[in-house]
Amino acid sequence: MNEPRTRGFFGLGAEGISKPANFGALLRTAHAFGAAFAFSVGAGWAARDSRRADTADTPAHVPVYRWDTPGEMVLPDRCALVGIEIADDAADLPSFRHPLSAAYVLGAERGGLTRAMRDRCDHLVRIPTRFSLNLAVAGALVLYDRLIQHGRFAERPVAPGGAVTAPEVRTHGRPVFRRRVPDWAQEPDPAT
Repeated sequence: MNEPRTRGFFGLGAEGISKPANFGALLRTAHAFGAAFAFSVGAGWAARDSRRADTADTPAHVPVYRWDTPGEMVLPDRCALVGIEIADDAADLPSFRHPLSAAYVLGAERGGLTRAMRDRCDHLVRIPTRFSLNLAVAGALVLYDRLIQHGRFAERPVAPGGAVTAPEVRTHGRPVFRRRVPDWAQEPDPAT
């Protein structure tokens, strides 16, 4: 089985959720897609109860942060905060260019993201559906879209069922030096 590999890193979290099973399923989704971290903001769930839905035991493998307010959030340097929200001013997910490093935050089951969280976000994205989805399903769709965009996969065949060609394997060449090549980088003389 090939593990999903993408460039950059990402985290996945939620604000204001109250159902521990929803957060547990979201944690499992984050872990399955290879998240660098997971988080909750202003959540009223019990960690023990979320483990029932998180059968992968994500907190044992991925750091999980809990913040009380959006203002307390501490994200890594150059990590864009992307809010997932049904809003008129949000970009549609299929048209969104995912940042190389991002933290994706979903809103509460009934209320969405708070004004404070929306103000904190660098980007707002909406999944183009007729109504809101389950928290873990929405998280999975966003991460799948990111994986397709930043992943390293073969191009899709032109016709259904067509042959899939393997993606190009990229390798790095020898270092390029602008001046003198240091002794450690010299190729050994084959005559010796």
